[in-house]
Amino acid sequence: MPPPTHGAEYERLCDFRNKKKDWSQWGPYLAERQWGTIREDYSDDGETWDYFTHDQARSRAYRWGEDGLLGFCDKRCRLCFAVVLWNAKDSILKERLFGLTGNEGNHGEDVKEQYFYLDSTPTHSYMKSLYKYPQQAFPYKQLVEENKRRTKENGEFEILDTEIFDNNEYFDVFVEYAKKDADDILIRITIENRANKAANIHLLPTLFFRNSWSWKANHDDIDTRPKIERRDGENILRLEHEKLGLYAFDINSLDDDNDDQLPEILFTENETNFKKLYDSENESAYVKDAFHEYLIDGKKDAVNPTCQGTKTALHYKFNVEVWDDEDGFYYDQVKYANGDVKHLKGKLLVRSFVGLIPLLAVSVIESQRMDMLPGFKKRFQHFLRHNNNGPRQHILEKESTKNKNGLTYLLTIPNEEQLRRILKYLLDENEFLSEYGLRSLSKYHEKHPFTFSFDGEDEQEVLYVPAESLCGMYGGNSNWRGPIWLCINYLLVEALERYHRYYGDSWKVECPTRSGQMMTLLEVSREITRRLTKLFLRDDQGRRPCHGDDHRFQKDPHWRDLLLFHEYFHGDSGQGLGASHQTGWTALIIRHIEDMAKLRIENGHR
Repeated sequence: MPPPTHGAEYERLCDFRNKKKDWSQWGPYLAERQWGTIREDYSDDGETWDYFTHDQARSRAYRWGEDGLLGFCDKRCRLCFAVVLWNAKDSILKERLFGLTGNEGNHGEDVKEQYFYLDSTPTHSYMKSLYKYPQQAFPYKQLVEENKRRTKENGEFEILDTEIFDNNEYFDVFVEYAKKDADDILIRITIENRANKAANIHLLPTLFFRNSWSWKANHDDIDTRPKIERRDGENILRLEHEKLGLYAFDINSLDDDNDDQLPEILFTENETNFKKLYDSENESAYVKDAFHEYLIDGKKDAVNPTCQGTKTALHYKFNVEVWDDEDGFYYDQVKYANGDVKHLKGKLLVRSFVGLIPLLAVSVIESQRMDMLPGFKKRFQHFLRHNNNGPRQHILEKESTKNKNGLTYLLTIPNEEQLRRILKYLLDENEFLSEYGLRSLSKYHEKHPFTFSFDGEDEQEVLYVPAESLCGMYGGNSNWRGPIWLCINYLLVEALERYHRYYGDSWKVECPTRSGQMMTLLEVSREITRRLTKLFLRDDQGRRPCHGDDHRFQKDPHWRDLLLFHEYFHGDSGQGLGASHQTGWTALIIRHIEDMAKLRIENGHR
């Protein structure tokens, strides 16, 4: 592709050519592999591949360069950034690419990884790359031994020939770099789980200075050792180098603006671990492979507690979201006492109100209304400016239909695509949508119960139960097992009305699912309301579904107009069940009846 002739990148190239700004100062210059190269060969026999091995690389300081995963550094490789990963299965952290040396491969040296460079501008003002990280233990030994067994007449044994990527049990790790200015760089790391089950991953964005101080020859021409430090009360790392100058690296919290959710910040020195490699005394109390020892071996004293060094990492541990992208639904997670989190996921998944409740967290804010609350407006706009990931992705905005110069904001958990996918379940009469409202558990589980067991205990079963509970758990309470529960129905109707305020009349879904009938979200909310009111209203035969088959409540004039506020209602027949005077939430039906009455009047009916 030829260089641009106009636009922002063209201006950057002109500034660089005219020496106004050095856009080449930072770029993808960090080597994929520094170990096993002639650059680091000080051997007497010239056996480059054997002198500095992959196994030594995590513990031994380089002299003439550095390496890292999808990394970034200045053009003299003094200050480096790289991504470090750990799937909690490998015996080492994934800091660099693995491959075979010339002596190990049946056709010479060869990298045994899956990584891709996806995009870059000429000035490296934007770059994007991808690494595919297995969720199971990386097959280091298998790759070495199988290639060693093969002859030159055989094909090479590649990582794709192993079973490590079977069942899509891997993470796609995307790394993006964007420069606002020649020395102002944003880094975004996106991790996507491609498997159909939950998996944990540790992410350690790592900054380190190349070791140029441990050698007799001062080839970087500096008198003082560079330093990375975090001072008390600061959410930045200070990076100081005699030639590069002073830089700051922002520390992003797990919850963006919530400082209580900051990652664990680890410090060490980029110094050789002589004790491990050569059984001699270390020159530094903290060494290059400290993060391996800290995370994998549990040696808490391996890192520097004074928050300074020449190598640092921000330790994030992520659990997969409860949203399941394959099914388009939110599922339960089980959190164990040791902190592990696992989905309730096997051949089947439990579709319950739990997966619909994320829809309830929704609010619509008009900028015109926000103008009346200057303190809130200031904090809200600050949040928007400083949170491009995490919670920020749950805030949508568009031009206001009420004020031509204003904006309408939607605060929501599901995005537009996720909302459409969830509504397919919610409005499916074979799932949640009953003739009398929304079931608390999908009718799908009537014929497809979900079974599971924990820690060798007896197998448990989650079955659609439209009426009273079939077990004594929680006192035999059945609200969550299939019946129609007024409180959650009420909140879902209210949420759909709010979504409609943002998406408007042009945004429609099929209701019921597979009916071919398209409705706005306001119309959907009214349809659910209509079904709920049918619980208490007489049908064409004069029956109230809430009274079930009791002939007194259905026919006897001394009974038929006496209504009860049952705790919950049969998911298929609408019969009232449980406590009979549960006005605490069942009285909410009054609002629905009132709304239907108003709608009839608006439509000319009385």
